Amino acid sequence: MPESQNVEWKESWRDEYLKWICGFANAQGGRIYIGIDDTGKVIGIKNAKRLLEEIPNKIQMALGFFADVNLLSKDGMEYIEIVVSPSSYPVSYKGEYHFRSGSTRQILRGTALTEFISSKTGIRWEDSVIDGVSVNDLDKESFDIFRREAIRSKRMTQADLDMSDAELLDNLGLLKDGKLTRAAVLLFHRMPQKWMFGTYTKIGRFGKNSDLLYQDEVIGSLFLQAERVIELIYLKYLTAPITYENMTRIETYPFPKEAVREAVYNALVHSRWSSGIPVQIRIEDDAMYISNECVFPSDWTVDSLLQRHQSRPYNPRIARAFFRAGYIESWGRGIQKIIDVCNEYGTPMPEYIVHSEDIMLKLSAIKTTNSSALTFNSKAEHLALQSALQTKVLELLKREPTLTQKELQKRLNETRSHIQIVIKELVNEGTIERKGGKRFGFWEIH
Repeated sequence: MPESQNVEWKESWRDEYLKWICGFANAQGGRIYIGIDDTGKVIGIKNAKRLLEEIPNKIQMALGFFADVNLLSKDGMEYIEIVVSPSSYPVSYKGEYHFRSGSTRQILRGTALTEFISSKTGIRWEDSVIDGVSVNDLDKESFDIFRREAIRSKRMTQADLDMSDAELLDNLGLLKDGKLTRAAVLLFHRMPQKWMFGTYTKIGRFGKNSDLLYQDEVIGSLFLQAERVIELIYLKYLTAPITYENMTRIETYPFPKEAVREAVYNALVHSRWSSGIPVQIRIEDDAMYISNECVFPSDWTVDSLLQRHQSRPYNPRIARAFFRAGYIESWGRGIQKIIDVCNEYGTPMPEYIVHSEDIMLKLSAIKTTNSSALTFNSKAEHLALQSALQTKVLELLKREPTLTQKELQKRLNETRSHIQIVIKELVNEGTIERKGGKRFGFWEIH
């Protein structure tokens, strides 16, 4: 049997090899052979029978479990096989948690140790209770988004959703002993940042020489972020050249919207929010980078991501809620969906870059004969494009100052988020001011 991730050869026994046994137990199990040299040749050991009695006792005393220790022989030479099964609980050796990764032994510390213990004990960060916040403190709009999308995607029926918010949370597994978990607050509170630092999405537009042109921070519940981030990217951060086909106006954005949407949802669902680091989206002329903190499964590689794989969400409760809302799949098909969309759109294959504690997706822009139409050379150019919708809104409000945002949305055939952003900017600039209430109020233009 060749030396590998699960097999180790040792010429003779040393008590320090208990660290290797600890590492195997904390990982996928393995076998250690005593009496085999580095080339795999059996050289035998003289004290095999004594070690056959001592090693099991040392393992039990130092590590707290039993391992199969077998006496083997080849060509008249005796050697020992130690068979270590994967442990269902964390195993330590003198207070250190060793872990077998590849052909190396590592000592788990800091975040890696926290995540390891969490995975072994089944106690996840998202399942911890947050005191001082109740169901009544949660955001109505976030619940409305969930119910609307769950029905639209047909993942739930109206009958399924005819219940109180508390009952809905309980059905989604977001309550623990009647209290809100971190997952519940992340999904449905308008300001989860009060309790969990860094739980937002950061977007930046970069020009030549990596100059930051402008940026935004999208805060709110994960459902609010899911709704706003995509709209903001395509309204404010990207331009699309316009062509006509049989009198039909066609706008071709540099990145396929379905792929970006899937990537952003995946980042929100799988992010290691306990790190305090937000989801980050970097947009350049020819590439978009979407990154989030994560703990990559120890037995996965980048190749594993790009192949068919089992769904193993880092935050199962959050993933379940997003699945019920129709935002993500439950079969590990998200990455394959991104690849398929990019192929259909004509953009290059997406690239995944995996580091020890984060993962980054690179989407490359579509190639076009009119490449200049896809670039932002200055912030002024962006503002000029953005002001076009502001101009339309102002023209309508001058003629009909009593129009509501919903009516503006219908008149201009724009999304609700687009109109909300433009109205907010016009108000902040002092260009318009709301007078009176929603029912009998009007917009005053300065």
